[in-house]
Amino acid sequence: MAALWTKRAHRGVMDPQPAVHCVAGRGIAGNTCRSSTRQVTIIEREKWDAMMRELGGHLDPAARRANILVHGVDLAASRGRVLRLGAVRVRIRGETRPCERMDEALPGLRTAMDPDWRGGAFGEVLDDGELRVGDVVAWEE
Repeated sequence: MAALWTKRAHRGVMDPQPAVHCVAGRGIAGNTCRSSTRQVTIIEREKWDAMMRELGGHLDPAARRANILVHGVDLAASRGRVLRLGAVRVRIRGETRPCERMDEALPGLRTAMDPDWRGGAFGEVLDDGELRVGDVVAWEE
């Protein structure tokens, strides 16, 4: 896992975290903007970097407003799969669609995120446990 963020308030800043506590069926403790199926949001480092190269941008991945940045894992078309993040499993429930706030951060970013799940995925937390930057991330079979 490359990075973790939490959000204190709706539309609030994304606070970087070295570790977070996950609660099964709820999401990340202390993070706002959760629902029954959208408990955490996840983006891929490789896709973020590709979009920045394409757009000539230099935004920190926190601008995506996701909770978790992974690398080496392809999120595309992963609905229903289970992703293990360290000691915590997350069932991917769908694709995180980009909103108008992405173009506020960098013109053209919303369109760049549209294909191939480049905006990331959202999921449901299946286990209580700690996530830490540096934890191993892998798909469960």
